[in-house]
Amino acid sequence: MTKRNLKHARALEEYITFFEKLTRRSIPLLDKIAAPNMYFKDPFNELHDIEAVKRIFEHMFATLENPRFKVLDYGFSRKNNNAFLHWIFSFQMKGKPYEFEGTSIVTFNEAGLATSHIDYWDAGTHVYERVPVLGHVIRFVKSKLAV
Repeated sequence: MTKRNLKHARALEEYITFFEKLTRRSIPLLDKIAAPNMYFKDPFNELHDIEAVKRIFEHMFATLENPRFKVLDYGFSRKNNNAFLHWIFSFQMKGKPYEFEGTSIVTFNEAGLATSHIDYWDAGTHVYERVPVLGHVIRFVKSKLAV
């Protein structure tokens, strides 16, 4: 393993630890592992600075009960500084448990700071289908498109 790869492997380990141990009080620790102009994208947000990313986490803790990330697997690209994460996000809402899987691509700079984090998960299944009227319409459309 090269020096560069070792630095990024350590950065990824710190990044994973941050997410798996994330609490409302640990949100400011993102400053130690991510660049100030970090790019973040998920099905609902597209942001270009670390302060906005912190607000997403604050909102998550304000609206969900016991939100937790568990990284199941990870790996690095052979060609660049991208890491791939496979995770489960679990939480409770009004006492009812939920969980879903997703993946993320995280890019690190030469200093080992995360510069980009892009999440991929199925918002249709995990959010839109749970909205009373909208969910019925989405499930109907999916049934018509299924083979």
